[in-house]
Amino acid sequence: MGIVLFLVDNSASMNQRAYSGTHLLDIAKTAVENFVKIRSRDPASRQDRYMLVTYDSPPFCFKSGWRESHVVFSTELKNMIASGLSNMSDALQRAFDLLNLHRLQSGIDNYGQGRNPLYLEPAVVVAITDGGRSTSENIGIDGSSSQLCGNELTKEGFRWDQRLFMLHLQYPGFSTSSQEPTGESDSNLSQLCEMTGGRYYLVTSSKHLNQSLESLVQKLQPGVVLQFEKMPASGFIAQNIPENISTFGIRDSPVPMEIDSDRRTPTMDLFRYSNGGNEFTGSGEGTTASPTTTTWEKCRGMIYVRPSKAAPPGGHWPIPESYWPDTNAQTLVPRSVHPGILFSCEDSPPLVIDKLPFDKYELEASPLTRHILERKLPQACWKVFIAGSGKTADSVYPFGYLKPSSNLQCVNLLVMPYNYVIALPLLDDLVQKYKMKPARGRKPNGKND
Repeated sequence: MGIVLFLVDNSASMNQRAYSGTHLLDIAKTAVENFVKIRSRDPASRQDRYMLVTYDSPPFCFKSGWRESHVVFSTELKNMIASGLSNMSDALQRAFDLLNLHRLQSGIDNYGQGRNPLYLEPAVVVAITDGGRSTSENIGIDGSSSQLCGNELTKEGFRWDQRLFMLHLQYPGFSTSSQEPTGESDSNLSQLCEMTGGRYYLVTSSKHLNQSLESLVQKLQPGVVLQFEKMPASGFIAQNIPENISTFGIRDSPVPMEIDSDRRTPTMDLFRYSNGGNEFTGSGEGTTASPTTTTWEKCRGMIYVRPSKAAPPGGHWPIPESYWPDTNAQTLVPRSVHPGILFSCEDSPPLVIDKLPFDKYELEASPLTRHILERKLPQACWKVFIAGSGKTADSVYPFGYLKPSSNLQCVNLLVMPYNYVIALPLLDDLVQKYKMKPARGRKPNGKND
């Protein structure tokens, strides 16, 4: 998985006793120990690195780093005491600053050169708190209070491969009847977790705690979080498409092909296009959206990143930046932590050619994936765009598409070369028509320089 950072609230309010007589801080310590035990069942946990941070002021808040042994981690957890203030906002920012300390040096964020999902250092922050009144006015991770070098290049104080999960302990102080104890969830904390792609858990009993830990461990998957939004009907930019290419960018004589395998390159004849066979029928706006915005039209979701031995370490194609690079600019434009991906609901067939690789990422279950799978059109693709990625403000071109798997079990994001609708036919002409020897000074579509 990567790094698991436990942020334990050790403020004075954690000295409260639950109905069982146990201090909330002791319950938090037990939660950390049980998390590690449950996680150890997965063979992938051998690569996990654990860190322990508290609400104390720096440098006393850093109890155990990922280089420390498990013995040091356990000792620091055992010796933790509840004293101090409930400054959750600063504690969260320090936790993410600790995770981001070496990212700029390693160049993993690739600022100004597009975003590579395979360039990642997955990390989760597991915050355990009683949700007591904070001594700071606002609770957030906007990065404004961070002094870390390089944080000015990202608008938020965290990264797209970092998620926040929170266990909100609300144990009653006295024993109830046979009814299950209830609590009041904190909408601010819930929104804070959702903003990072994580989840908020309200824990009111030992049973709830165990269930929450089991659910949390299952969500420890390497990946990055993206923001998906439906493109308005008026937002699609018409392009100058070659005459021998259809409106979907496909040759008139397609060849059947399957792109749902784990291979990064399709299996078909050299440089031939495909729309998935004759079974495909483009339905255009086949699913007209309701007048009111639904959850699938704008949602946040993670794509699972599973490196392939056949692919280079950084993948083949990046997700474009939301701005056109300016060679005269003195500084880079700050980016949003989650790329804003616009998708067009106009159905189009899959477009790939052999010998030209693509990157495929599976989307986690979300309202968007459920909507796509319920349509039951395995060969229908939705083009994806990044607003502002074109050279001019009024131009935007696709860099890939969303496509359900052939068995309709999941939805994949296929990342292609930028403006692949034009690029792939040109590559086909280069090989088939010009035999890799194009006429000198000739432009695409037969126009000379």
